[in-house]
Amino acid sequence: MAQRDDVDGIVEQWRRERPGMRPEPMAVFGRIYRIARLVGDEQERTYARWSISRGEFDVLATLRRSGEPYTLAPKQLAASMMLTSGGMTGRLDRLERAGLVRRSPDPADRRGLQITLTPTGRQLVEEAAEAGLAVQRRLLDALPTEDQDRLADLLRTLLGAITERER
Repeated sequence: MAQRDDVDGIVEQWRRERPGMRPEPMAVFGRIYRIARLVGDEQERTYARWSISRGEFDVLATLRRSGEPYTLAPKQLAASMMLTSGGMTGRLDRLERAGLVRRSPDPADRRGLQITLTPTGRQLVEEAAEAGLAVQRRLLDALPTEDQDRLADLLRTLLGAITERER
């Protein structure tokens, strides 16, 4: 059995104070939230070496993994990242000022725009992605490979079930 953590204490307190409550989901989601926050903070520090935030990295990474010509419409970017158009605009403004993306008219839609990753942006995101993955690998090294695979499968199943319910 794994070492006890703060989440165990929280669950025990609820069991003691409200015996009929059944706080077991807190054991799962409390840890997911804490892990996400800790890893997010670590990623933020990593990307700061390139003077970008995690959100800005996400924009650059979405463009890079879209394949050549590394161009998407703002709506495609926002949908891929589950962002509002307002949240996307601020990120794009900062990235454009830094020379990492370029906005241009969409030839297929006179009212539309295209966002393209610049060569500087491509180099930066590739370096930052490698560094971010190194952080993630280091953190996951706490688990044997088989457990990492099992955890990924369990989280995929849970995410799929939650996503299906939300539809």
